[in-house]
Amino acid sequence: MTLPEYDDLDAIGLAEAVRKGDTSPRELLDAAAERIEARNPALNAVVYDMLDRARKKVDSLPDGPLKGVPFLVKDLKLTIEGTPTSNSSKLSKDTLATVTSVTARRYEEAGLQILGKTNTPEFGIMGITEPLLRGPCRNPWNPDHTPGGSSGGSGAAVAARMVPIAHSGDGGGSIRIPASACGLFGLKPTRGRVTMSPHMGEAWGGFVQEHVLARSVRDSALLLDIEAVPTPGEPYAQPAKERPWIEEVGRDPGKLKIAFFEDTLYAGDIHPDCRAAVQDAVTLLRELGHEVVPGCPPFDRKEMVRAYFLTVATGVARFVETTAEQAGRKPRASDYEPTSWLLAQIAWKTKAPELLAAQTTMQKQARGIAAFFEDHDLFLSSSLGRPPAKVGEVMPTGSELTQMALLRALNLGPLMKVALDTMGEGKLAYTPQTQIFNQTGQPAMSVPLYWNEAGLPIGIQLAARFGDEATLFRVGAQLEEARPWAGKKPPMLS
Repeated sequence: MTLPEYDDLDAIGLAEAVRKGDTSPRELLDAAAERIEARNPALNAVVYDMLDRARKKVDSLPDGPLKGVPFLVKDLKLTIEGTPTSNSSKLSKDTLATVTSVTARRYEEAGLQILGKTNTPEFGIMGITEPLLRGPCRNPWNPDHTPGGSSGGSGAAVAARMVPIAHSGDGGGSIRIPASACGLFGLKPTRGRVTMSPHMGEAWGGFVQEHVLARSVRDSALLLDIEAVPTPGEPYAQPAKERPWIEEVGRDPGKLKIAFFEDTLYAGDIHPDCRAAVQDAVTLLRELGHEVVPGCPPFDRKEMVRAYFLTVATGVARFVETTAEQAGRKPRASDYEPTSWLLAQIAWKTKAPELLAAQTTMQKQARGIAAFFEDHDLFLSSSLGRPPAKVGEVMPTGSELTQMALLRALNLGPLMKVALDTMGEGKLAYTPQTQIFNQTGQPAMSVPLYWNEAGLPIGIQLAARFGDEATLFRVGAQLEEARPWAGKKPPMLS
């Protein structure tokens, strides 16, 4: 490969090389294109090519902090004028955007070169990335396994060193899940930190936050500084940052009180590898001088899981309606994946007061969780309930598809409610740890500290008080220094 140092430098490192004259934006573009061509066929991470657009812009890039750094964006929600954002739905795969999202514009103003769009499940609703439209994305650490979802394409591309960072979004764990599965650093910001202007003020009732997947803590911090600029008309407010987040990286976090939990939060049993990863992190944090004690925020699991799925179902229903409207037709089952259609049907059978009751439930539970963080600085758990699943393992089984077809045919409200109440029992067993912090709006990150005997990454989740990304960046950088992960590369790169 040309520019062999490309694989080892993070985004800030590449930008520094450009500023020093050691390389150029065009050389970085060519290096990234070469790696995408060589590595993507085995992974199916990049699903839309924007290289020609990038080549037309490469000699006139803004002189921003990341000038020349190659970048990919997730093919979900975020739009770039003149390109499609398919959301992995066949109805919108060819619909060209007429406006560029504010966040995408900020990326390009910072000097990033957007080279393409990455694979995601339809409407981002799965913790895996196996859309029927594009086919499954695979994990660079072992292509038989998933890179997680919904930002699985971004995770696979960063882990495979196609780009040093990539845009992602997290509505139920979709940054932290692929960060864990791909051995990356992934932080979900506080609710409302990153604008979704001009298209919407929130997605999935405020669950979704956009940010990036990265190989270094400092890249994540700098990107949040770039993204999280106050924007008029936002529906949420957050505590202001004391200083730029990039300046928190390397800052002493002090002695923190950290609660740890070895079990699962929402469903299933914890896998021994995930429990071992938690125990390993507890030992490391104690060695770093922190007070680490057993503990878990109080919440009603059944109520929170139901409220989560009901809110997601409502968001998916609106996605279905929007894509059908853009196509000039009424929504019909044949245009969508079975899971998407079932969630939409559940939403259409739900009365408005039921959604309001779910919101009230989450707000009530969030107060108890916030009180827990008055006495604890951080909460530690595994990022996932299990190691990365095999491709196909979490997709609907034949019997589940039959049940969905029956529900479509009967379309009975009571049966839909039964489906809603039982939805979390099986499908959340792989990803039971992340959703609660989308519901409360608190920031949370996945840190790559542990690999199991099979060579698969097992991430550690740390959550902080609402608005306190600073502590997460400080501790993340402290862990990165104590247990460096940058040198770990997937076998496909050896």
